[in-house]
Amino acid sequence: METVNFDDLQLKANERILDLGCGEGRHAITAYMLADVESVGIDLNLNDLKTTRDRFDEFKDQDNDQKSLTISVASGQKLPFSDNSFDKVICSEVLEHIPDYHSVLTEIARVLKTGGIFAASVPRFFPEWICWQLSDEYHEVEGGHIRIFNANHLREDIQNCGFVFFKKHHAHSLHVPYWWLKCFFWQEEDEDEASIVSAYHRFLVWDLMKQPKITKTLDKVLNPVMGKSVVMYFVKTLPDTLDPD
Repeated sequence: METVNFDDLQLKANERILDLGCGEGRHAITAYMLADVESVGIDLNLNDLKTTRDRFDEFKDQDNDQKSLTISVASGQKLPFSDNSFDKVICSEVLEHIPDYHSVLTEIARVLKTGGIFAASVPRFFPEWICWQLSDEYHEVEGGHIRIFNANHLREDIQNCGFVFFKKHHAHSLHVPYWWLKCFFWQEEDEDEASIVSAYHRFLVWDLMKQPKITKTLDKVLNPVMGKSVVMYFVKTLPDTLDPD
């Protein structure tokens, strides 16, 4: 289930797409599936990249050499790519994990072509704040969330790197109760989850696999109110078009 709306990303044939912090590859693989593009996924977690590789086997089009997917271990704070080398960049649910996230934004601005689109998503303030109130362990685990973003402040930070904002939406409202329940009944990895948490997780898996119309509609209706993620879209501008203020 993608967080970024690919209609807003406006993929075109022969473009090069970077999924920064691709995790298990949901956006990188989707980009590959939707258009004849060069999709590139990077992450610091080798196990997640192995999962991406294994999942990709199911979707690889052996008869189409106009598209490709490449994955590698790399840091978003020092991207191993040349300036102006990507048409689109996705950074979904990553910045909340990084102490110096401004360096990642600077790197994204460097590798994205002028006129290219950048899609960023982070946990929305209110649902995330509730999680932090319910469980210290939720945000204190290794590699966990180290901040709660104010979307307007993040938008300003991105705009200050040379981007123009053009759209925002929210996503994954049906995931919010799961994380609230998980935080309320927090269990360590070697302990069994509370039955209500396990039951809600099964519901989410069922919803992902079946995608019934009723839950898709409910998610769409609830997203503006309690969507777990805020997703923002920007275009990289020419330096001389930036507001001097």
